[in-house]
Amino acid sequence: MTVDLRLAIPAATAWLAAWLVLGSPSVWFVVIGWVLAAAFTVIALVKRRAWAIVALACAAAALMASSAAIQENIRQPHALVMLAEKSAHVMVIVETTETTGPATSPFSAQLIQAGDTAASTPVLVFGAVPAQRTGIGTRFSLAGTLSTTDQADKTAFLVFGRGVLTRLADPPWYLDWANGLRAAFVTTSSALPGEGGQLLPGLAIGDTGAVSSQLDSDMKATSLSHLTAVSGANCAVIIGLIMAVGGAAGISRALRVGCSLAVLVGFVVLVTPEPSVLRAALMATLVLVALASGRPVRGVPVLSLAVIVLLATDPWLSRNYGFALSVLATGGLLLLAGPVTQWLTRYLPLAISAAIAIPLAAQLACQPVLLLLNSSLPTYGILANILAEPAAPMATVMGLLACITIPVWPGLGAVFTHIAWVPAAWIAAIARFFASLPGAAIPWPAGIVGVLLLTTITALLVLLVVWRHRRWTAAALALVLVGWGASVAGSRISELVTRPGNWQIAACDVGQGDAVFVRSAGQVALIDTGRRPELLTRCITQLGIAHIDLLVLTHFDMDHIGGTSAVYGMVDRTFIGPTAEAADEEFIAGLLSNGMSLQQVSRGPTGVLGELRWEVIWPPAHLGSVQPGNDASLTMVFLPAAGCESGCLSSLFLGDLPESSQSRIAATTPLPQLDVVKVGHHGSADQSPRLYEAIRATIGVIGVGADNTYGHPTQKLLEILESTGTRAARTDRSGLILLSPSTSAGTVTMWTEKPGDDGTDG
Repeated sequence: MTVDLRLAIPAATAWLAAWLVLGSPSVWFVVIGWVLAAAFTVIALVKRRAWAIVALACAAAALMASSAAIQENIRQPHALVMLAEKSAHVMVIVETTETTGPATSPFSAQLIQAGDTAASTPVLVFGAVPAQRTGIGTRFSLAGTLSTTDQADKTAFLVFGRGVLTRLADPPWYLDWANGLRAAFVTTSSALPGEGGQLLPGLAIGDTGAVSSQLDSDMKATSLSHLTAVSGANCAVIIGLIMAVGGAAGISRALRVGCSLAVLVGFVVLVTPEPSVLRAALMATLVLVALASGRPVRGVPVLSLAVIVLLATDPWLSRNYGFALSVLATGGLLLLAGPVTQWLTRYLPLAISAAIAIPLAAQLACQPVLLLLNSSLPTYGILANILAEPAAPMATVMGLLACITIPVWPGLGAVFTHIAWVPAAWIAAIARFFASLPGAAIPWPAGIVGVLLLTTITALLVLLVVWRHRRWTAAALALVLVGWGASVAGSRISELVTRPGNWQIAACDVGQGDAVFVRSAGQVALIDTGRRPELLTRCITQLGIAHIDLLVLTHFDMDHIGGTSAVYGMVDRTFIGPTAEAADEEFIAGLLSNGMSLQQVSRGPTGVLGELRWEVIWPPAHLGSVQPGNDASLTMVFLPAAGCESGCLSSLFLGDLPESSQSRIAATTPLPQLDVVKVGHHGSADQSPRLYEAIRATIGVIGVGADNTYGHPTQKLLEILESTGTRAARTDRSGLILLSPSTSAGTVTMWTEKPGDDGTDG
């Protein structure tokens, strides 16, 4: 079978150009791109038509540069940038672009107006959330400040709210219709037992709000999380049913295509236009247009054209992981599924071969990008997908029927929901089973080295299947695998040899979240647990920790408590702060049911951890103007106790405290100069220079995820640390960070998991 890759080259060039121009915007990209496109077009017309592909690639690159340049001024208008630079307090009007509620912070929105300046730009809103579940398209006003983000970030500004949201307008009718359907379906599904009820809205309409952190981790660990991202499979099922049923009923092709397009538009509105949905919907539209015109449909050109159109419309998709995974998965199915199926049919029946080849092709194509998100390979991912994939279409179709019928015929909708629950529960059970098996993840080199290594191995595996010179390919593959094994063993030995045994503070790399251990004289405290249990488990294994004397959960955001299940059975006692909503109480009930001993604390309690004396210094006992959540993050200071002989590091842990709470601590609590500060709120701009000036810490630890969408750590925070002589230690760049006392007074020795930032004194 011949694959038409002519349009794939311009699509890949367009993607690369969009990615580059967002990082280094320049009008010269536009000029050079169009000049080259014109030059190669002339060459193609005069000499050989083969140059037309080069001309088209240059034109696609120029189109990306032009689109980015035009949209940049709209995305970050000068007037709003000036407001952000002045940190001016203004009234803003935003329109929600995701379903929000009391547990959603921050939430994404479209900025409509800031002060007297009208706008239409994507923002993230911090510090203010609706009092109840609110659908997409709702308009609110609030007082706050703006902060710019990096030019390559899809979010143009961060809005830091100072007060409450005021509802201005309900969503337009079509969004209100979709919001109502989603809300009713989620409510009905959530009433069903077990994890099947949690997972069903994600399988049917991509709404994962009800999925617990544990189930989310299990889905990711087994490579099943793609099932809850609405994409091509959902669109194919819907359109395939319409075309098949319509054909059986004798309806003309043109009418069936028209009905399919109308249903497709409604489907996109219902499931929300996420990048994977847009890619799938546009491809489906192109296929329907081709069918209506009687032209043959070729998968790779359709995918390539969809990529070019979407990137030209929104160049920021070039840096969106969801979009990349959606395109790669589709490309993998189009290019690899057929050859792999043919090869497997030599040994297995066709049906089994296809069942193996389809998830294998998608996994091979996506895994290099997945490595950038999590540096490990899912051991049982392909097997889990083989068992789960057949159940997904039934969950999708029955779930969609339930979503549509519940508001108009609740009884029938409930029947559809119960039917859809069966495959959803099956998929959840598969995820839980394989995630719990030993060795569920294979360690792999992080960053670009790991991506290149896996890409090389994948390419050799594909060649082993489709190329006739299998001996040479097998020899090359064996050489690469032996080299990889030797490097892993050497790296592990080097890490064990160089890692300090006398570390006192360990900041785990748990992505965008906090999880920091404090160790003294054989006793251990853990402050927060990150978002994902498997990442905390990895850190615990690395550190060899078997018991935790004190667990501190600073507040109830998921990036601070989501990984708590990883320490069940290991903790003596747990401190928690004030609760804000019913979800917090449910989380506490879960802790109690798993045998955790809880104590809700506020400012005042003191105690001892080995040779350290700790004290809770925030929140105040009577909250008053302090709202539960970030503002009331449980804050602790650790200081050397009398008689400390081993050199004890002093430290302060700020949770997600904003500037207002930090300033109140600085004004009311005398603090000495400290060795370590766990920076507040992952390095957001909402910081108090006064507090950092007062403590003048040697090291500032920042728990932050690579390529996070919040712009953390912000330039403002980094400048505050620099001005106070505090060295920034970031988990996104350094991985695991170990801090231990140095032989020189007043210094700290820092060891990091990733090379380039280790073994130095701060």
